[in-house]
Order: sequence, then structure tokens, then C-alpha cells
Amino acid sequence: MAEEYFRIGVITEAHGIKGEVKVYPTTDDVDHLKKVKDFYMSGKDGYEPLHCCGMKKQNDRIILQFREITDRDMAEKLRKRELFVDRAHAVPLYEDEYYISDLEGLEVFEDGELIGKLVEVMQTGANDVYRIERNDGSELLLPAIKQCILKVDIKAGRMDVSVMEGL
Repeated sequence: MAEEYFRIGVITEAHGIKGEVKVYPTTDDVDHLKKVKDFYMSGKDGYEPLHCCGMKKQNDRIILQFREITDRDMAEKLRKRELFVDRAHAVPLYEDEYYISDLEGLEVFEDGELIGKLVEVMQTGANDVYRIERNDGSELLLPAIKQCILKVDIKAGRMDVSVMEGL
């Protein structure tokens, strides 16, 4: 099932006296967040909406101001809380790009035969690596390259692959 919310960062501390928070970003595109006004914070009862009224960058952090957080005491209580955006405000994808949460759980086929399920996407730098649990209980690590990943159909819950010799 597709995720509705995507984590974009973790609140690390309060900033200043007006309720701003410093956030360690967990997204690849921090600049995209400048366009986002509606954020969500993890809470014991699900996702709590927050309305952004200011954003600036500071080194490797971003500083956010939310309408609902008006002073430093309120901001201090939010340390280690995760921030999210909804799917509509997530970073747009290019052709042949997918959200990790949409890939995990896909059934994996080779030559029309079900060989297993994609259970994890590992981000290695050069290219992602898909960890597939085979039907026989073994594990397959498959590089996310065009020679191996032939077709991805998120709606059908299916990925067609070609396992190169030696994998």
C-alpha cells in the first residue's frame, strides 16, 4: 500500500525565542520544501498538521517557523519529532523514478515467473540495490540498473527483472 506521508526531517532543537525549530533534513531536495506550506508532525495519535510561515537554511539544517508554535518553550518540547509532507507535496519524480515506499513490497518476476518480493531498497550512492526475498527463502541483491530492472508497475504491484549471471 502506498504511503500517504513522506518523512522530510527530524526536529533537532529550538531556534531563537519565537518558536522556530531546527530540522535535520532527510530529503534529497531541501529547496523543494520552500514551496510547501502544510507539514505534519508525528504524534501519539497520528500526524498533527503544522502550517509553515517561514523557512531558511543554516548550514546542513533548515529552520522552520510554524503558526502553531509561538515560543521557545513550545519548540523545545518538539525535539526528536519527525516532520512529514503528504504525497501531493512530496518531491516530484522523473520518468522511471519511484518512491521507496512504493517499491517495497512489490512482487518480483523473472521470465514471467514469480521469484520473490522486494523487501528493502538500499541506497548505496552509485545506484540503489534492491533486496529481494526469494520464494525459496534465499536473498537476492539486485542493482537498480536498466539491465536488471526491466519494468516496474506500481499499480499492479509488480516488477519484472533480469538476474544477471553471478548475482
